[in-house]
Amino acid sequence: MEKRHSNITSFSLLLFLLLISFIANINLGSVSIPIQDVLGSLTGNPSDNESWQYIIQNYRLPKAFTAVLVGSGLGISGLLMQTLFRNPLAGPFVLGISSGASLGVAMVIMGASFFGGAFAALLVSKWSLVIASSLGSFMVLLVVMIVSSKVRDTMAILIIGLMFASITAAIVSVLSYFASAEQLQQYVFWGFGSLGNLSWQELGLLVVIYLLGMVLSIASIKSLDTLLLGENYAKSLGLNIKQSRFLIIVATSLLAGSITAFAGPIAFIGLAIPHIARQVFNTSNHRILLPAIFIIGSIVMLLCDSIAQLPTTDYTLPINAITSLFGAPIVIWLLVRKRKMIF
Repeated sequence: MEKRHSNITSFSLLLFLLLISFIANINLGSVSIPIQDVLGSLTGNPSDNESWQYIIQNYRLPKAFTAVLVGSGLGISGLLMQTLFRNPLAGPFVLGISSGASLGVAMVIMGASFFGGAFAALLVSKWSLVIASSLGSFMVLLVVMIVSSKVRDTMAILIIGLMFASITAAIVSVLSYFASAEQLQQYVFWGFGSLGNLSWQELGLLVVIYLLGMVLSIASIKSLDTLLLGENYAKSLGLNIKQSRFLIIVATSLLAGSITAFAGPIAFIGLAIPHIARQVFNTSNHRILLPAIFIIGSIVMLLCDSIAQLPTTDYTLPINAITSLFGAPIVIWLLVRKRKMIF
């Protein structure tokens, strides 16, 4: 009873922090907008200043929602991979999803010059990068799914994912060698990640794929809790290992693949957020961890994005740099303070 009361208190506090982080993210930026105008816009009372209202509705609000989707989606997909492989260093991209996406984007950006002229300019459009990233992720996922149906050892899938990452990195290196300085710069900028490039239409498409991944994640909660006991014991309890593994991999691919396609590869979040949630709630129960990671991942991503905006200046730092600089010391501090890793 005391544990349940403690969890309710923790969730209430986290939800309050999420609300504050969300409002602060919309409030902060290169243009200073009074908090009352932000609150008014969110509650259906538009600001009298049309430029402020335009910035809130068409830039900062979609960016804040994107931060929530990215933080929660990567955090939950990281949890799925850590549980499936029983490896605390596993993240959402261990299956090679990010590497496949990077290869797809590299083929478009650094291979577009082979097509020449206007066609090359069309290839390097915003939607072409999203499609190329999605196709790259899907191709790697397809191979991983075929392999997962053939092998019994879950760790073999992890190793194969790492090998695919090495292969795609090698191909990207070859493309980079022959690419121009402008193409290299564009590819590097994509690799920084970005939350502020999505329109409401693109955000709507991301939400649909995100919800599909979330539904599969929630449906896998019982399987995830059982897998913590070990695959052999899980089989003795009647768990269909191959089916459960398939659902978990598909859920991870939908979440991590769609986020990478629309926002680029975002570092740290998927690896660290599950550990932060475990330390805060002192549990490995996925019924508690999934909503906890949703909230904590959203808060961290909103805070990182607010810092990256460098409020009151015209500069924006790479979101990947901020997620690592901001989050890694927190994880180190939590692990040193607790002296052990809950898993």
